[in-house]
Amino acid sequence: MVEYGKSTLVKKEIKRNPPLIIFGIAFGEVSHLDYPPNSKLKVPQSDLLVFFRQMAVMLKSGVPLSQALELLAENMTNKEFGANILDISRRLGGGEELSTSLSNYPRIFSPIMIGLIEAGEAGGILSQVLERLAALIEAQSKIKGQITGALIYPVAILVLAVTISLALLIFIVPTFDEMFKSMGAELPALTSFMLVLSRIVTSLSFLIISPIVIFIGFYLFNISYSTQSGRKFFDNLILKMPLFGDLILKAELASMSDTLSTLINSGISIVEAIERCINASNNEIIKIALRRSISLVTQGQELSTSLETAKVIPRLLISMIKIGEETGALSFMLENLANFYKREVEEAVTVLTKAMEPAVIFVVAAIVGTIVISLYLPMFSLINEMG
Repeated sequence: MVEYGKSTLVKKEIKRNPPLIIFGIAFGEVSHLDYPPNSKLKVPQSDLLVFFRQMAVMLKSGVPLSQALELLAENMTNKEFGANILDISRRLGGGEELSTSLSNYPRIFSPIMIGLIEAGEAGGILSQVLERLAALIEAQSKIKGQITGALIYPVAILVLAVTISLALLIFIVPTFDEMFKSMGAELPALTSFMLVLSRIVTSLSFLIISPIVIFIGFYLFNISYSTQSGRKFFDNLILKMPLFGDLILKAELASMSDTLSTLINSGISIVEAIERCINASNNEIIKIALRRSISLVTQGQELSTSLETAKVIPRLLISMIKIGEETGALSFMLENLANFYKREVEEAVTVLTKAMEPAVIFVVAAIVGTIVISLYLPMFSLINEMG
């Protein structure tokens, strides 16, 4: 079993001068002792990864858990997180278990983390569970980073294209508009359309109405997405998106397989493991499939059979889970599935990035080129008439 030890910092009364904080920037020496515990604090995945990895190393080295937490609190770069870690250490000194202490910070430690640690405490394998937890966080962070990287590039180029187009419509097109009026020339349809568009963009009403429309759009989306039917509609739409839908589905399956494998390896029952996977999933369609599988598994069916009713789950995953159940190596098969889908995500991101580069360049060139050509078409007509 893990040796919890006693907190030594609780008895210390250290007087400090809190740092001066201006616009969120701290000036002066900053310590975890300068901050009170904050149950609403959110912590980046990178800080959690460091926390679990270092705690596993300290426990393997024979350091009592309470003392290990104190050392981590002192050396954390995120001092607010360090204050919470110190509070957890004090709770351990008061007789609480680690899983119970962590549950006081639900925005930092998810139900999966608490469930794994609870299983590790019960089985006396807390250091091994912490290592698995760190590996799980690292794998999920990597997948999330790959998905974000694949989405950022086209979005950034699209924003650049819109910015350039607005700059041309606001600053350049009005100059040509005045010139065309002075010439009295008959304008082509494309040029007339571009001039009308420029007048709309430069009008005061557009400046007032467009932010209101964008705000209302975001507000309606948030309201709709906060409902189960809205989440189901939009998440189903995301999975059906060309190129990106398959990538997001593979990322969800990789995360689900990895989480299930880690939970089952730690001695958590299959039903509880699926319940925790539901909390970890970001897609409502996957959550619905897992909820249905729970009701069928509790009725005595196997996991593979219960997942067959979900259209979103690929046949490959169901077949591999079935083989794992028949051979008694379900966690091993899930781990292999997780590795397989991780490789699939990496390959898909590479292919998608290479495919998006020429496509995005073509779109930008088409938008800017259309505006430029529309401005020069009347000049070509005038030159021909003069000739």
